Amino acid sequence: MSTSIRIAIVDDHPLFREGVARSLGEIGGFELVGEGSSAEDAERLARASTPDILLLDISMPGGGLNALAGILSTMPDQKIVMLTVSETNADVAQALKAGARGYVLKGVGSKALAEILRDVANGQSYVSPSLSARLLSDLLQPTGNKPDPLSQLTGREAEILKLVAEGLSNKEVAARLSLQEKTVKHHMTRVLAKLNVRNRTEAALLMHEARERN
Repeated sequence: MSTSIRIAIVDDHPLFREGVARSLGEIGGFELVGEGSSAEDAERLARASTPDILLLDISMPGGGLNALAGILSTMPDQKIVMLTVSETNADVAQALKAGARGYVLKGVGSKALAEILRDVANGQSYVSPSLSARLLSDLLQPTGNKPDPLSQLTGREAEILKLVAEGLSNKEVAARLSLQEKTVKHHMTRVLAKLNVRNRTEAALLMHEARERN
């Protein structure tokens, strides 16, 4: 992007906020427009600073997930990325269902975080590969006699979706399965169309909800 990505960081650990802000500042292309430590701060910053991306922790006074839902109920276009230590499927699913554009674990490196934020700013979604892989693996387990949400996928499509959910790029999937990269892209296009979703994160969330109903 030609202009800086405006970010606000809400986390109840000042040193962590400072570290994120400093790291992104050193990488360049980001402008810090606000900081806070609570759900109340998050809602205030969203209204007053209108950041391109709001980074929220889950564990904070008032609750990060509560702030997420509250902000998006009145500002649905606000891009929010959860930056947290929580790896529970319930938190991931709740955040994505509420509208978070990303779910990132705090162990991420600064360069990787910067790349994720650039992708989110450009309209993409992101979930830490270890989480999306585990969530998808959990969703693919048999659930009694009820139909699997992935039953409409071919064996090859399901195989590719599993690898993509593990964080592999189309090129890496192609190498793993001895396919052409364009073939992988074609299969993924069909997977998303069959599941009526925009990306693998939404595919995993859709199946999570389907399993909960079973």
